[in-house]
Amino acid sequence: MTALLIICFCLILGSLGNPQFPEQEKDPKFWNAWAQRTLKNALTLQELNKNKAKNLILFLGDGMGIPTVTAARILKGQLNGQSGEETQLEMDKFPFVSLSKTYNTNAQVPDSAGTATAYLCGVKANEGTLGVSAAAVRSQCNTTQGNEVTSILKWAKDAGKSVGIVTTTRVNHATPSAAYAHCVDRDWYSDNEMPVEALQAGCKDIARQLFENIPNIDVIMGGGRKYMFPKNMSDVEYPNILKHSGTRKDGRNLVQEWVDRMKDKKNHYVWNKTQLLSLNPNNVDYLLGLFEPGDMMYDLERNTESDPSLTEMVDVAIKILKKNPSGFYLLVEGGRIDHGHHEGKAKQALHEAVEMDRAIGRAGLLTSDHETLTIVTADHSHVFSFGGYTPRGNTIFGLAPMLSDVDQKPFTSILYGNGPGYKVINGARENVSAVDYKGNNYQAQAAVPLNAETHGGEDVAVFAKGPLAHLLHGVHEQNYIPHVMAYAACIGEYREHCMSPSGSAGLRHPTLLMHSL
Repeated sequence: MTALLIICFCLILGSLGNPQFPEQEKDPKFWNAWAQRTLKNALTLQELNKNKAKNLILFLGDGMGIPTVTAARILKGQLNGQSGEETQLEMDKFPFVSLSKTYNTNAQVPDSAGTATAYLCGVKANEGTLGVSAAAVRSQCNTTQGNEVTSILKWAKDAGKSVGIVTTTRVNHATPSAAYAHCVDRDWYSDNEMPVEALQAGCKDIARQLFENIPNIDVIMGGGRKYMFPKNMSDVEYPNILKHSGTRKDGRNLVQEWVDRMKDKKNHYVWNKTQLLSLNPNNVDYLLGLFEPGDMMYDLERNTESDPSLTEMVDVAIKILKKNPSGFYLLVEGGRIDHGHHEGKAKQALHEAVEMDRAIGRAGLLTSDHETLTIVTADHSHVFSFGGYTPRGNTIFGLAPMLSDVDQKPFTSILYGNGPGYKVINGARENVSAVDYKGNNYQAQAAVPLNAETHGGEDVAVFAKGPLAHLLHGVHEQNYIPHVMAYAACIGEYREHCMSPSGSAGLRHPTLLMHSL
């Protein structure tokens, strides 16, 4: 066996002596020409886009740390028959990139609720809390009142813009919830998940707040259907399956209430792809789409006949929202990147990231950089990595080109610092060559055993294009993001600087803004 391992190892080393990459890359002229084209494009950015932003789009890849971005880039290229490393994601094409510091006020490594409050409401907050300042304490209902903070979605709505939320998670999950809710516990999805004391003290569940706090959100799409219906009410798609039935103890049917309230406003409620794609956006002003009882399916497992993709949802959302002559604000979450990583299922996570990149491309085709500020970022990272000196073009889900020099076993390039992939068999690390390590639900090996892999604490990337995108530069606190978006669109606390003495819109110099605050 030892001899066989040595032979295999030598064969691998031998193959590394004959690198597989395009012949043109051997010529320095190839690299010099590519760099010169990039330089030429960079020089055009000296003419900054200082237009007022009519439209604002935030793409949030939940858990999409920089290693995930890089791995998704390689996967995208490999799905297109390339080696992958040289591929460009849609977000890679954005001209301005910065870093965001993701910590919560009380957490070095953050959660998705406190971070959502930062990049939507403009203030950092405690982990687990939504739409409230750091004066609020998680799960303590009586710390809610007086500590509420509003989001850029509300600022945009108050300015007369259309607003929308699109997510692959539940619409009352952490990321979308901070756009409309003020809640000291991210897990209070419906009144069924709330303690009696909180209900008696007057705190509201997140699903209820979705429809009551900002009553006329123009577009809402994602999962989370069961939290809108009375307890044990059978689900329309999964009848008589108890785990998918309604959860509400108050007996309210929030969907029917929405339909009744909006009946004179060109409203539509849909729960499957056929209904969604049959709509003519020109005839829809308000759309509520709830496509699963809980989170939407992973893109790799999605029923393409009944469940829309993130790209399809974004396409419909923008076509509805862009009808407003005052513009729109749209929050798009690729939320299940995070779930894939928590489960140690890198293949699921990376395919979710590639699908979000497709949605970014579709949004770009439907809007103009001249008047639309588009930002792509993450709330936090994960303890996901890939390495092992893999050769060019190595499948991103493949093995490193060597055996461990400690236990003489192969290992995958992708590994986690902790999580459910930790496995010991007969006192030793599992031999990955004996399992399907390229399977959709393979759990990559982890250094520390946990039921769920954890977030990572490093900075995340912020990609920006459009009006005033250059304000996203360097390294900033995460709560800076909505301030830039509001400033560019002249909404919220940033209206004054857009009015010239004649009353016409026009961006004044930032130094003048500082004097007016």
